[in-house]
Amino acid sequence: MIAAAAMLAAAPAAAGQASKVDVTGKWAFAVETSAGSGTPTITLKQDGEKLTGHYSGQLGEADLAGSVKGQDVSFKFTVDVQGNVLECTYTGTAENKDAMKGKVSIAGLGDGTFTAKKQ
Repeated sequence: MIAAAAMLAAAPAAAGQASKVDVTGKWAFAVETSAGSGTPTITLKQDGEKLTGHYSGQLGEADLAGSVKGQDVSFKFTVDVQGNVLECTYTGTAENKDAMKGKVSIAGLGDGTFTAKKQ
């Protein structure tokens, strides 16, 4: 009886942890904005809720920082494109450990959407 009660008590905690994802890894993004589309590669490293990484794509190269809360993922970085400093913000949801989707905002260029698959 005690073992069964302990298992029942542990079940909600295990279910709560199942909704958390670890997005650490190399991701292939597909981005669509009003200014055009792109396919950057973004490497992410998650440490608890802290997110760091590196963007490599049509806008150049940049380190990024952000957060992961449950399945909500957000990060931003700044790039210098031909003398114009652009702040890029990605906000989305990790659908599972290998896929995410959401919105991207590139200050001065426009907004759009993204999908991503872990490589």
